[in-house]
Amino acid sequence: MAKASKAEKISKETPEKEVVVTEQDSDIITSKTSPEESLEQIIKSKLINLYTLQRIDSQIDKIRSVRGELPLEVQDLEDEIAGLETRIDKFKNEIDELNQEIINRKNGIIDCNELVKKYEAQQMNVRNNREYDSLSKEIEFQSLEAQLCEKKIKEFTQEIIVKEEILNTAIAEIDERKTDLSEKNKELEDIISETKKDEEFLLKKSKQQELEIEERLLVAYRRIRTNAQNGLAVVLVERDACGGCFNKIPPQRQLDIRLHKKIIVCEYCGRLLVDDYIANTVDERMEKELKEAKQ
Repeated sequence: MAKASKAEKISKETPEKEVVVTEQDSDIITSKTSPEESLEQIIKSKLINLYTLQRIDSQIDKIRSVRGELPLEVQDLEDEIAGLETRIDKFKNEIDELNQEIINRKNGIIDCNELVKKYEAQQMNVRNNREYDSLSKEIEFQSLEAQLCEKKIKEFTQEIIVKEEILNTAIAEIDERKTDLSEKNKELEDIISETKKDEEFLLKKSKQQELEIEERLLVAYRRIRTNAQNGLAVVLVERDACGGCFNKIPPQRQLDIRLHKKIIVCEYCGRLLVDDYIANTVDERMEKELKEAKQ
């Protein structure tokens, strides 16, 4: 009963949008900590771990921001080149088909001329006017077929000229885009090579730091960070305002943040709030670790 009343008291004293200390946390304080450890020390430890993770992730964001829009520009150029290649292949196939049609029409003209010669020879040996007229019609028909083939050849030739102009323009454009892509890729590779080692180190450190944070707080941190445009889930109270949304924080709430009796979030943007003590502790720890790493 004593344990239940204690949890109830903590819950009533805690306003909305605050991550309260649960009954389970109270059990940890009494069963897994020494008498010297207090609730404030537990909360301090949680806040320090959260703010440390935020600082590491912010450094990763800073490294990635150096790349700027380059990855997107590279992707856009690759997509544009792929589209141009598809277009070029299409025009090449169409030109090949037109050239084949021209060959077919030329062969058709040869066939028509041979038939005209054949029918003209047969006219010399006709027995009556009916046969002569019939052969004359065939000669006329084959002559018209030959003329139609010549007309189609001219149309196809003109069509090829137009398509070749478009094709040459597309080829020149794709060559230009490939040059741009090569330059962008080189620029991106240079940036990545400069920061790759630092990014890999920080990513590893971020994973290690996540192991120091309990699951429910880590889930909340990731959710807030994903929704925040600047990637800040844990922010410092600066000039009496939230370091994320810059809204003023009431004096009593600032006092609660400094007392470290509960984890408090901004009532406007939902970010986790820490004071100078937490920030300075994390900065000192990270500076010490950096010196040790260099040694």
